[in-house]
This record gives sequence, structure tokens and C-alpha cells, in this order.
Amino acid sequence: MNSTIESGQRDEQRQEGLWRHGDGTNLVGVPSHFIGGAEFNTLNPPLHIAGVRQMNPDLFRMLDAAPDEAEAGEAFAAYMATLFGLEARRPAAAVQAANPEGGSVRRRYHTSYLRLLRGWAYDSNSPEGAVLKGWVESRFGLFPTFHREPLRKFTSQAWARYVDDKMGSRFHNNAILSQLDLLYEFAQWALRRGMPDRGPMRLFRGVNDFDEHPVIERIDKRQVILRLNNLVSFTSERAIASCFGDCILETDVPLSKILFFKTLLPRHALKSEEEVLAIGGDFMVRATYW
Repeated sequence: MNSTIESGQRDEQRQEGLWRHGDGTNLVGVPSHFIGGAEFNTLNPPLHIAGVRQMNPDLFRMLDAAPDEAEAGEAFAAYMATLFGLEARRPAAAVQAANPEGGSVRRRYHTSYLRLLRGWAYDSNSPEGAVLKGWVESRFGLFPTFHREPLRKFTSQAWARYVDDKMGSRFHNNAILSQLDLLYEFAQWALRRGMPDRGPMRLFRGVNDFDEHPVIERIDKRQVILRLNNLVSFTSERAIASCFGDCILETDVPLSKILFFKTLLPRHALKSEEEVLAIGGDFMVRATYW
């Protein structure tokens, strides 16, 4: 494993400079370089996207009134379905009543946060994954480090492909970024409900190499600081992480960097692997073989 880490360090040194954390602009009121730094993760400060809670007071009143996590998840799903028109497809009788002449009815495609989560579950380098990474970029000011291949220059073909994926019109209707804002704020509410001082989550990630995670600094034989992608999948179970790579990365993720976790919603596509979606940046990790 040491040779792999050292190789990653040499690759990093060959670059003209470290890929920057981000452009410094965000919607959370905290400098992006601080959010992306390893020190942020040890402090575990709360973050909020500007205006989201203030513009949706009814949602958070409903959440506060929910007796448990399951009821809160149902309330959130119902609120999102109503606000963004995400209800299940209407039955045939309703469609016929709306079109008594019997002509064809054109169905409007409504992008949803659930569709993005499903796309991420299949492939984090999909167009849906690019939209999610783009949301992190715009809200937290952190650039992705990987999409299909390493991202190191704005003038590269790799960056152009990422931008093409994230800006595709297919996933940019129905206020999709606002949907993700609400998802994040709901996750933050759920994680801190009744425990405002709750500590970070111990999470794991399996990898086979460090192509996707540039090595920033080697602390000792097992500990390194890695620059993780601006949105990254972890699991809460070490045994599950071993299914995805020989090297297990173990780290503490602050609650303010959690976008999604298994029990947040009653129905979603990320249940099978105890998956947790987290905002990336520099992380101190303990790297061990399974």
C-alpha cells in the first residue's frame, strides 16, 4: 500500500499545481477553501444553504411535528411531490377525463432529486452524477476532482465533458438545484434532531488506487490527507467497503458534509450498500488493507 501512496504523491508533484478546492463563491457563508480543508472536518461546524429554511417554513414545521424519523421522511417526500409536481403517474381514468376527445396526451418530464439519486446509484460518473457534483460546486464552491477521469485543468477535454454532462437540459428543469437544497437541509435537520452537538460519522470507502483521490500529504505509515471528489460515496459498514476495493479508507465525516444517508427517506435507490453521500474536500484518512 505504501508504494501506491508514494506513487500518488509523485503524480501529484508532476502536476503544475494542486487542483484548487474551488472558486471561493458559495451559498453557505463560509469560505470554500475552509470547507474543503482537512481542519474543517475536525471542527464539525453546522452549515446552511442561504434562504432555504426561511423560504420553506411549512416544511420544517411539519418535520418538527413528526413523531419519529419515518414520519418525517414521509412528510418530506409528500412536500417535495406537491411542491415540484412529483406525484406518481395519473391513472388512465384521470388522463381520459382530462382529455375527453381521446387524443394523445403529452407527458411532461419532471426532473426529480430521486432520479438523480438513482442515477448516482448506478454510476457516479453518469450525467445525473455530474448534476449532483455541479450542485456541490455551486452551493459549496468546491470543484470536482473526478468525472469519468481525473479533472486537473479547465482547458482539458475531461473538464469539457463534465460541464456538458452537468448542464444537460434533460436534468435541468423543475428547479432541480432547489430540490437538492431542500434535500440537504432535510438531511441536516434529521442528523441534528434532538442532538445539536452530535459528533461526526465514522465512514468507510473501498478503493483500488488513488487516481480519483490525489494524495495531499502523508502523515505516517497509515494516515494520509486525500483530496476527495466534491461529492463522494461512503458506507457505514467496513465489510461493505471491502467489496469495492482492497484498500479501505476510514475517516470521520462532519454532519454538515452529509447530503444523504440510508434512513433519510422511505423510498430511494441507495439502500442496499448502507451508502452515505458526503461533500468532499481534503480528509485525513486511515488507509488499511482489508
